[in-house]
Amino acid sequence: MSIFWTIWITVITLIVIIGCAVLLRITSKNTTGVEEGQPMPHTFDGIQELNNPLPKWWTGLFWFTIVIGLLYTFAFPSYTANWNGLLDWTSSEQSVMSKEESAKLAETSHSQYQREMNAAEEKYGAVFKELAYDENGVYKDLTLVAEDPEAVKVGQRLFLQNCAQCHGSDARGSTGFPNLADNDWLYGGEPQAIKDSIMHGRQGIMAAWKDILGEQGIKETAAYVLKLSGRRVNAIEAQAGEERFVMCAACHGADGTGNHALGAPNLTNKIWLYGGSRKAVEDTIRNGRSGVMPAWSEILGEDKIHLISAFVYSLSQEK
Repeated sequence: MSIFWTIWITVITLIVIIGCAVLLRITSKNTTGVEEGQPMPHTFDGIQELNNPLPKWWTGLFWFTIVIGLLYTFAFPSYTANWNGLLDWTSSEQSVMSKEESAKLAETSHSQYQREMNAAEEKYGAVFKELAYDENGVYKDLTLVAEDPEAVKVGQRLFLQNCAQCHGSDARGSTGFPNLADNDWLYGGEPQAIKDSIMHGRQGIMAAWKDILGEQGIKETAAYVLKLSGRRVNAIEAQAGEERFVMCAACHGADGTGNHALGAPNLTNKIWLYGGSRKAVEDTIRNGRSGVMPAWSEILGEDKIHLISAFVYSLSQEK
């Protein structure tokens, strides 16, 4: 943020605090010419007011909050990026992007968040390693980790902390965010494929076809796609759409069953990432889709990701 806004916010803050102090000082003085506790020379609706000042404890509390406001203003950072406060305190290190950078700040950072993260890593890091590694110091096979109730429980907690915002606390996703509790996978449901997705992220792009197909072509292609999943559609539109589908087969396959290597979804089942209504399917073909799964390797580290992967894998396995 520019220095202008730093000055602007600081000046307004000080005006408000100092203004409160001046107002309190003025109202604390008896300027009425009437002794305290005596009736005032005016009445309202037959009620005569007494000249009673604020209680001393109340006035003292106001002065206390004003002093605290001034101390807080100078001790802690402002809402801008140009003043860190006299204590040099921050809620988090906004410049930190990886675990390696976090480790360098272990002893020197004034960030409360960073100190808490360092303490948690020191306390629980050994637990993660014990659950993720075998006796030879090698990562356990994910299928074995998924059979360990304690490892799955820890993986679930890590999932709730980091993944539930998009995929839901039950991992069943929502529109635009895949359901991780079924057996339908865009990039494959093998344990290593799941781990790769979390480690390195995914970016799935569905091209927009409106300029190539036109509105009639979109309707026909959508009819054929819906037919693939067993829906009743206009037979003439579906037949025309089948001929147009050759452009889609490069990604979704000639039979529409998808391609894990490209993240192209299976169109023959009734699972739809962006909705399975005719309108939703037409919108997808018309405007395309762009889905991004961020990479978590630099944020969580492989130990935690190994446990999350085992938890996610366990969700799709028959109990």
